[in-house]
Amino acid sequence: MKIMAALLLFSSLAVAQQGEKPLDCKPWDLGVWAAGGFSVPGGTKDTHTVNDGIRLGKVLTNDLGGGFLRGNFEWSADLIPDYYLWQPTPAKNAYSTAFNPLNLKWNFTHAERTVPFLELGGGVLFSNRAVPLNTSHVNFLTHATLGFQFFNTERRAFTAGVKYEHISNAGLTVPNPGINTVQFMVGMNWFR
Repeated sequence: MKIMAALLLFSSLAVAQQGEKPLDCKPWDLGVWAAGGFSVPGGTKDTHTVNDGIRLGKVLTNDLGGGFLRGNFEWSADLIPDYYLWQPTPAKNAYSTAFNPLNLKWNFTHAERTVPFLELGGGVLFSNRAVPLNTSHVNFLTHATLGFQFFNTERRAFTAGVKYEHISNAGLTVPNPGINTVQFMVGMNWFR
């Protein structure tokens, strides 16, 4: 009788665990990523970027809403040790470091293994040269990202996305032409 009760208890726990989706239970998000892209109209032309980063995030809510909009809210921060900008002549290329302390992300959790997301975020960029030419070594970053997390295990996802990013000195110097880029990103995230 005790063995039967133990088997029933373990089988019910296994069923409950199998019913969990990857972002249930408000996990921490640890990730690495790389991105690159090019400038688009609305700012300095002919600029290209390559950057990589480390992410720390936290899913803050359980699933909210219904249907295909159902999802959860996540906060994250990115440390970007390498942010390289190819600038048009006569400007010189710039090595930069950035920190995005505020990324606000909505994970659409309707599907179990492919989780689309929308993200808005921003931070600060420090460069060894003025970005763009004759402006500032300190700029601010704002971005909007549409991406997908493809879970290949219960707690690990390959991430791919498209990011629109605006780089501007926010009026610290004049002129302030800014740079608008579209970047393609890939990464790997672990949820614990």
